[in-house]
Amino acid sequence: MDELLAALKRARTLEARGTVEVTVLFPPRDTPTRAAAALPRVPFRPALLARNFEVRRVGEETIARRPATRYELTPKVGQAARWTLWIDTQWNIPLAYQEDFQDGTVARRAAFLKVNARPAAVRVALPSAPEGLRRALLAALPGLRLPAGTQPVAVRGRPNGGLEVSLTDGLNVFALVVSPRGVRAAPGIASRRVGGGYVWLVGNLPQAALDSALAGVSRVEPAALGTFLKADASNP
Repeated sequence: MDELLAALKRARTLEARGTVEVTVLFPPRDTPTRAAAALPRVPFRPALLARNFEVRRVGEETIARRPATRYELTPKVGQAARWTLWIDTQWNIPLAYQEDFQDGTVARRAAFLKVNARPAAVRVALPSAPEGLRRALLAALPGLRLPAGTQPVAVRGRPNGGLEVSLTDGLNVFALVVSPRGVRAAPGIASRRVGGGYVWLVGNLPQAALDSALAGVSRVEPAALGTFLKADASNP
């Protein structure tokens, strides 16, 4: 566990470059596979990851002709996605990752096909969750049941009205949306009408788990999040 967490922290200052094949099957899209010069960033939060996931070091494999250590991450509770990470054994940074549905099928995968001779310096900032945001969110949406292991880390206003709260368990990210409009039914989306508006929850969870999270929401009190909305607007 400590070795993996150290690699994820190091990835905030150093990343591999080259040719990456990125395949995204959730949410569905017309062209699921594309090329990139670096791994698309996942906002890993090591402390939450350590709390919510069992980590197993599987062994050594090869990614883009470089030796890498494979780690498998399984949620300790709940039904969130499982992940596999491949960490370069020399540079100690990710070379590939894969997110799987609970049934083991692939939701998305990104892996280097070719790696440049040297990694590149980067600077990735990941703001801490504002103190009191969880309490304010539960006051704003009485009856909300946050998915297992998740905590709110950011809130922002939406251009067409309403607000969006980002939730994470350290690996998986969910969007909790309060909106004057509903949303079309689709895999990975739960929507509930509350008063004169709607609450959505979007993410890689079984549909029953998404629906259950919103089932008890009795009203919406967006004023409870006002302070956090102002803070977010001043720090885009």
